[in-house]
Amino acid sequence: MLLEISIGINPIIFQYKSLIISWHGFFTMVGVLVSVLLVARWAKKENISSEIVYSVAIWGVLGGIIGARLVHVIDRWDYYSQNFGQIFTLWEGGIAIYGGILGGLLVGSVYAVLCKYPVRKLMDLTAPAVPISMAIGRIGDIINGEHCSRATDLFFGWYYTHLDSPGLQCILNSEVWSNGHFPAGTPANTSVHPAALYEFIWDILGLVLLVVLRGKLKPIGSLWFVYLAWYSFGRFMIQWIRLDRVYFLGFQEAHFVSLVCFVFSAIIIGLKTRRNTDN
Repeated sequence: MLLEISIGINPIIFQYKSLIISWHGFFTMVGVLVSVLLVARWAKKENISSEIVYSVAIWGVLGGIIGARLVHVIDRWDYYSQNFGQIFTLWEGGIAIYGGILGGLLVGSVYAVLCKYPVRKLMDLTAPAVPISMAIGRIGDIINGEHCSRATDLFFGWYYTHLDSPGLQCILNSEVWSNGHFPAGTPANTSVHPAALYEFIWDILGLVLLVVLRGKLKPIGSLWFVYLAWYSFGRFMIQWIRLDRVYFLGFQEAHFVSLVCFVFSAIIIGLKTRRNTDN
């Protein structure tokens, strides 16, 4: 292997008694904060006050946190059913990005509708900010070793050496972490696909696409569905190298959600979206 990276960083930044702050949680928080500030800045150019953005963001973030944790817990219910108290230790990590996206969209949109805010404009403003937030969050995933992935036979890969890293536990405790994919005795330095890095790259490419298309599509709100279709397609493909719980015919939870989101977005784009010729 020409490029084999060893990552031995402690996934925990700070710990005091039961309070644990992980790199994953820290970068997720930074990503959310950056995206909210960016949307507030962009909104001013559309004559939308930053107060509106912040108020919607509060509810959107709350919905995103609940949704992200809920989907993660459902996917790993075999573990959380035996460790019920761990469901609420969100600061230790363990979220599902789809739950965050859909939960944030649902709760934020409902709040915006009730307050009679321009929901579709806010959706388009938020679309480029989401991949920025996700890319920042993936930095924490990379450091922590989140998301078990298959062993790689490509010329590049990575492995984790810190005992508390989920990336190492994927191999050492395969029955719990990666559904028994790694047989007992698998070397701890087995290189795996850098799935989190793949998603980071896909997020950046999606950001470029959204920036290019911003202001060039109608009706208002179309850019959000372009983002959702883009992310769903990439996530569906990347999910094949991740080792989450398999539900049916090799399909994991994220496969089903990706498929539904992509088909729904593609239908909306196909039926409604047109190039904006007014500019």
